[in-house]
Amino acid sequence: MGSTADKLKGMANEAVGNAKQAAGKATDNERLRADGAAQELKGEGQQALGKTKEQIKKATNL
Repeated sequence: MGSTADKLKGMANEAVGNAKQAAGKATDNERLRADGAAQELKGEGQQALGKTKEQIKKATNL
């Protein structure tokens, strides 16, 4: 998967994770909040992977 795709998937997972956390907070559902937090972390990891891939590509194209 390319760096852009990783970053986009990461942003989507962060957004969904944030929404799940908000819904869990509004409904006092701890499991939904925890699932949202985990999904947000997954998204952050995907974005970091995408940024790393992009940096490696730039470094090798010098």
